[in-house]
Amino acid sequence: MSDDVALRVFQVVDTFDPDKFAQLLTEDATLVFGNAEPTVGRAAIAAGLRTFFSTIGGLRHRIVRSWQLDADTIAETEVTYRRLDGKDVSVAAVSIWRTRDDGLISDYRIFIDLAPVYAA
Repeated sequence: MSDDVALRVFQVVDTFDPDKFAQLLTEDATLVFGNAEPTVGRAAIAAGLRTFFSTIGGLRHRIVRSWQLDADTIAETEVTYRRLDGKDVSVAAVSIWRTRDDGLISDYRIFIDLAPVYAA
């Protein structure tokens, strides 16, 4: 399986630009990040990402492997976060998303433990 679909999405995420990421989403998309409540709607997701991004200095994804079955993509990644103190912390994550026929993501779920990123 080619990582092309996952690579395209993570390249956008790694730009650290919530509005650019939101353009990958349907207007009524749902995003669930970790154990947080779902965020619904392109504008609300971009706003939530702006808030989250204000707590870190940057991020980058390394795809460990990915799978695609019809409209669903599953990606296992190592995400390296740049903390505000300049230190980098890497954590494992799994992202799962569903794409509609128009190519936009309607449902995006991120399974991750961010505790190491914010640990003293």
